[in-house]
Amino acid sequence: MSRPPVDPALRAAGLESKAWPFEEARKLLKRMEQKKTRHDYILFETGYGPSGLPHIGTFGEVARTTMIRRAFEIISDIPTRLLCFSDDMDGMRKVPENVPNQDLLKANLHKPLTVVPDPFEEFESFGHHNNAMLRRFLDTFGFEYEFASATDYYKSGKFDEILLRCAERYSKIMEIMLPTLGEERQATYSCFLPISPISGRVLYVPMKNVDGKNGTITFEDEGGTEVTLPVTGGNVKLQWKPDFGARWAALGVDFEMFGKDHGPNAPLYDKICNALGGIAPEHYIYELFLDQNGEKISKSKGNGLTIDEWLTYAPTESLALFMYNKPRTAKRLYFDVIPRAVDEYFQYLSAYERQEDPKDRLNNSVWHIHNGNPPKVDMPVSFALLLNLAAVANAETKDGLWAFIRRYLPDCSPENHPELDHLVGYALKYFEDFVKPSKQYREATAEEAQALRDLSAKLAGLPEHASPEDIQSAVYDVGRREPYTKENKAGSIGVSLAWFNTLYEILLGEPQGPRFGSFVALYGIGNTRQLIERALNGELARKAV
Repeated sequence: MSRPPVDPALRAAGLESKAWPFEEARKLLKRMEQKKTRHDYILFETGYGPSGLPHIGTFGEVARTTMIRRAFEIISDIPTRLLCFSDDMDGMRKVPENVPNQDLLKANLHKPLTVVPDPFEEFESFGHHNNAMLRRFLDTFGFEYEFASATDYYKSGKFDEILLRCAERYSKIMEIMLPTLGEERQATYSCFLPISPISGRVLYVPMKNVDGKNGTITFEDEGGTEVTLPVTGGNVKLQWKPDFGARWAALGVDFEMFGKDHGPNAPLYDKICNALGGIAPEHYIYELFLDQNGEKISKSKGNGLTIDEWLTYAPTESLALFMYNKPRTAKRLYFDVIPRAVDEYFQYLSAYERQEDPKDRLNNSVWHIHNGNPPKVDMPVSFALLLNLAAVANAETKDGLWAFIRRYLPDCSPENHPELDHLVGYALKYFEDFVKPSKQYREATAEEAQALRDLSAKLAGLPEHASPEDIQSAVYDVGRREPYTKENKAGSIGVSLAWFNTLYEILLGEPQGPRFGSFVALYGIGNTRQLIERALNGELARKAV
């Protein structure tokens, strides 16, 4: 696919950009200049083990690799390819907890994933089902990629050459692997995993003989029968660590990223790749995603968020932003991170329109999310504000929320602000499932009650359609009292966050919230005064019990 010419100023900015995708892209450009690639293009690869349903981390790996790929295409005219490789010939070592027909899967343990029946009864096998899910997720985001199946590569002969080389250089591979294993494991380890002709299972058995000249292995099959098989034609697969290095050598991979759990093994992958005549690719090691309990996300457990779950409550771009931000920092990946990701995305999008310097634009996350072409979107109301509005307005439909939005912004409608209309729908779903069940209003103390009465009186002196700024000033004026005052750096008396936390906890039932002046402007001064009255009467706290 031909690419349009890159603006020289943009290319110059890319060569200096400190955004992490450009830092990685420059390493690949240097790799090409040093002739460390065997192609006339750069081959990016991502790996996926379909032992369980694809989780959001798998998507993140492809998204982040694509960001580096696009950055590379700005600083160089060298063509690129992205290969998404599924290790679907791996044996199913345990049954995932989040799929049906558990007994069916248990009966097929240790068989290749593309042989295990599909518990959903939709595809040829469990491996085919999970591969289809992965491709659907990737296609949802419009990724440009080529899909590759390990089963196809092993059985079709695409890996025959590298497998024969593994047999020829078996001793070298074992010299690399054995020192990393315990004494007991060393006694039975082999880089080859034969597929049993008797049971069809992937066997972890020692080799009685490896014939590098004829490309065969001899081992004891289940039941004690001695069997000799060729290493070609899908009769064997490689153990996962040698498989990494062998695949890199076979395909000439130039770049692959993987999670922190692979970090200690990366030198092994490199050594095996080099031992087989390849050139180890550039790596990028990212931190792992954690669930709500701080545990690593696992395909077999099904913990953490799925892609479909995120997209139920937020637009795709917010997920892409979450993947872009700080990939080398461990992050909780749970429902409570969604609202912030949504609002940050639109904030970055708004900032992009004001940025004229190419360097600033390349450092803006939305450039990477949208492959260098961010859309122009006017988002006049934040996601956090919509969530709070849904909470106090008892709105259960889009029309209910839009009634408040139109009062605040008369010229705004679903027709001329379709992105906001989508956000309204997301906010209603998110509020109903996560905000509403966890709301905890508290009653005001005597001092807080007096401050709220004063705030209501202050608001009464403002016109009904006062600006958010004027309302915010009034909120600040009332908050300039003990215990909410604080001295600013300039020496003047300001208002602490404790005042706003008081408002959020008593009026909204949450520990934090949006800019209060904007909330009042959207909800209405009259409605806000009634909300204060309901709180002072104890109605909100009683409702939460």
